[in-house]
Formats: sequence, structure tokens, C-alpha cells
Amino acid sequence: MPVAASDQKLIDQWKNEPAPLLPLLHAFHDRDGYLSDDALRAVADGLKTPLADLYGTVTFYHHFSRTPGGLEAPRVCTGNICCLRGGNEILETLKSQGQAATEMPCSGRCDAPIPVLTGHTTLAGETAADLKATPSPLPPVNPGGIEEALFSNIRKEGHNTLSGYQANGGFSALKSVLAGEPQDIIDTITASKLAGRGGAGFPTGLKWQAVADCDRHPKSIVCNADEGEPGCFKDRALMDYDPYALIEGMIIAAFATGAPRGFIYLRYEYPETNALLEQCLAEAREAGLLGNNILDSGFEFHLYVRRGAGAYICGEEGSLLNSLEGKHPFPRNKPPFPVTHGFEDKPTAVNNVETLCAVPHIITKGPEWYHSLGLGKNIGTKLISLSGDIARPGNYEVPFGLPLKTLLYDWAGGPFSGRSIQAVTMAGLSGGFLGHQVLDELTLDDPCIRSHGSFLGAGGIMVFDDSRDMVKAAHDAMAFFAHESCGKCFPCRIGTQRLTERLNGDAKNLSTEAWTEEVNDINEAMKATSACGLGMAAPHVTESLLKYFPDQVAAATQS
Repeated sequence: MPVAASDQKLIDQWKNEPAPLLPLLHAFHDRDGYLSDDALRAVADGLKTPLADLYGTVTFYHHFSRTPGGLEAPRVCTGNICCLRGGNEILETLKSQGQAATEMPCSGRCDAPIPVLTGHTTLAGETAADLKATPSPLPPVNPGGIEEALFSNIRKEGHNTLSGYQANGGFSALKSVLAGEPQDIIDTITASKLAGRGGAGFPTGLKWQAVADCDRHPKSIVCNADEGEPGCFKDRALMDYDPYALIEGMIIAAFATGAPRGFIYLRYEYPETNALLEQCLAEAREAGLLGNNILDSGFEFHLYVRRGAGAYICGEEGSLLNSLEGKHPFPRNKPPFPVTHGFEDKPTAVNNVETLCAVPHIITKGPEWYHSLGLGKNIGTKLISLSGDIARPGNYEVPFGLPLKTLLYDWAGGPFSGRSIQAVTMAGLSGGFLGHQVLDELTLDDPCIRSHGSFLGAGGIMVFDDSRDMVKAAHDAMAFFAHESCGKCFPCRIGTQRLTERLNGDAKNLSTEAWTEEVNDINEAMKATSACGLGMAAPHVTESLLKYFPDQVAAATQS
């Protein structure tokens, strides 16, 4: 069957662009409101991809609709925080009104629930009748009076415009490094001890050095902006209100490593952010800040936005790179690592939004200044996304080493009237729960948090007050992991499903002792044999439930 002229026009527009599959699929999806069989055949033919492989990849993502009208159909967040606020009720109300509403996992608006996506617009409201287009919330005004780094300019009006960013000192760091040597940048970032802020905490300078030292080309800089961890929304705030800091940080990283190309892999659920970033990149190119001869320095760097389509696993760097390349987004086996075999099997530095946005500040003010921002022996700051049963949810920039209770009570106003804090999560859901028993002991730094069996990760903290059923909270968390497991390895694919079943009442015929033994066996098998971090992290949920809430487990298994 010949390809329609209108379809061929879209294919010709994208097929020779870098990482063409996702933007081409989005182009058809936007034009038609869904992905038809004819569209998939046209894409498969145009990119010389087997149709069966393409179909498997497309259906892996949540937001590519195969039904006419699917793009405009409401998708309601039923993530862990939105469930506490009434997300399921909004979903059922919209369905009762005859709308083709569906649920979606946490969409990064935990500070302003409940978000509903329709087309390329984010609506939000506490009930279905309240839904309206709602801007991305700004971080609260600095409540602790500490010196901020990443949030130092973010609340200034117009800072997300090129003129506003430059008026606040933007691109001065880039101008200074272009006059020097690439190695000087790596030395500065290494001296600052900046580590990855997406969760892994790998030293940024060491990663960039490995890419710079690799004699294979072309190299790439990839920004992991697929902020899919439930309860995490800090990267959204940075991209919405300080997008040029991300762009400047990526250009500096590219100059340091010798990379002529870069990609911002953006999560689907941020449509307004996608439009803003495209506009910012266009203005940066026009101003000579991107392209073939940046600021007349002879340095070349081309930067692109590539929007995902909804898949938690694409936050894992191997899955992200496979998604960029148009492959099925399974995690990659390591080694080799992306610093030598990344995008298109070439050296690639994959960094988080927060990490890259810190770079211009460190270049401008120096490593010693960055060291001074932490408390005690800790270095630097961390963005924390705080949500749940707390008076003032939002994004907070905290010095590493800050007592958790200072953030929860002094900065964020504590729990709601008449309630007390029962538990918090760390690292979104991936770090599991920490019970109220240890809140007095916790400081916001990895050594302290790891000593209690969790980790800080990307910095998403959900608060559960004493009215919440923690077994149900654990069930909802595990159900998310089961839904998002890519299925590549059976320990994660089967383990998350079995743990979800054990938390939903299917095992009430077991004694508490037998239930605990079985759950612990599954936990250990998943941690030891899963292929990537999803399967290794999910057991933190059930481990921490047993550790801090044994009475609730006993009540649930004996009912």
C-alpha cells in the first residue's frame, strides 16, 4: 500500500534528524489524535523498522493512543499522593459524565493535585468541577533563610526568558569557560564534588572525564529529564522557571567533553515544559548560543528536545538511551557503560536536570563556595520535592545535613491540624518508608538515611499522617512498580506482582510468620537478581513496612 502524501511529508521532515522515532510518532499522534495502523505502517516503512518491532515499542508507552480521540481524552493522575487527595473520585466522575477518562501514574504535580492531562494541557483541581489549566507551581519562598544555589534566581519575574536570564548573570559562566580549556571545567566540577542528583550520586567530574578521555566520536550529552519517580517534581520547577540554566549547563558539559550534540529527554507528562524548552532552544540558536560557532568560539553544539511517551523505566539511563535510539526501552546490561558506549554506542554523559543546572553556579562562584553550602562535613545543596500530608508541599532547596524535622515542621508547617506524622518515604517510592520512630534522628544526607535502611535518591519525600493505612500505602506503591516493570527480567516482573498480591489481602489465609517469610524471600531474590534499579528498589517498600509497621502487617494478615 503506497504511503499517503501527507504521511510522507511528516516522515521526510524527521527521518534524517537525530533520534527520529519519538518525534515522528508524536507528529502523527498530534496530527491525528491517535496512532492509526496506517501511521504505524508509514513510520515502519520510512524508518526501515519491522512493523512488529515498532508495534511492540509503541504499545509499551502509556500515552500513545491507538484509539481515535485518545490524545484529547482525560488522563487522571492516580499516583500515591493524588489518591490521598481524591484522584480516583475525579476519574470516576469524569467516566460517569461519559468521558473516556483513564488513569495515569504520578505525573509530577504532587504540589498541586489533582492533575489531569487533555491533549497538551495540564488541568488541576480538587474535584472534577474545579479542573482548570494550572501553571506549574513555583517553589515556596525560601523559608529557612539559607543561601540557595539553584533556586537563587528562580522566583524572579521573567527569569525563564533569555533576556531575564542574562540580566541575572546567565551565560556568564559559558563565556568564561569558552575562553579557557575544556579540562579546566572538569577540574572545577571535580573539585566541587558535585554528584549526580537523579538518584545514583555518581561524581559528575569523573563521568565527564571518562567521556572526554574516550577517543570515539561523536560524543553526546544527554539530560535525563524523565522525572517519573512518584513524588518527585523538582526538575519540572527548574525547567519551567530556569530553563536556560539547564541549557547553559549542557553547553558547558559539551565543551568539557568534546560533544557536538545533546538531547533533553523530557517526560511526556510535562507538555507545557516541552513547548517552553523548544522555544528556549530556538531563541538560544538565534542568539548564537547554540549551533555551529557558539559565541564566535569555533565550538559546535546542537541541542534537541526528545519527548518521551510515558514509561517509568525510561528514567533508567540504559532504557532512556534505547528509547532515544528508537529501540524497545529495556535496560541495558552493564558493562559497557554509557561513558564509552552510550547513545548510538558512542561516549555519552547522561546527567540529571538538577545536576546540569548546578554547573553554571559552580563555574561562576567556585568549588569552595559550593562546599560551604552544606552543613557540617556535608557539601552543597539538594532539591527536595515534599508532598502528602503536610501543610506546605512544594520544592525546597536544603543544605545537605539539614535535620528532616526542620524541613517538615519549621519550613513546611508540619502535618495538618490534629494529626501527627506516621511515616515518610525517601527517594520517592524507591527508598521505601521511614517510620515516625526515627524522625528525630534523620538528617538529609545519604550516610544518615542509608544507616536507617533507605536512601535519599532523587529527593522525593512523601508524608503520611496517622490516619493512613500503611499496608494500603505499601500496596499502592508496589502496584505502581508492578505496573511499570518493563518485563525484561523475571525476578522483577514476577516479584513485584507477587508482592502486590501479598499486600492486597490474597494471603490472609497465611499466618503472619508465613507471610513475612514469603515476602522476605521474594525481597531477597529481587534485590540479588533483578536487571536494573526498579527490581532492586521495590523491595524497600515491603522491607520497611515490616520494619516500622509490624502491628499493621499483623492486623492485615490476620483479618
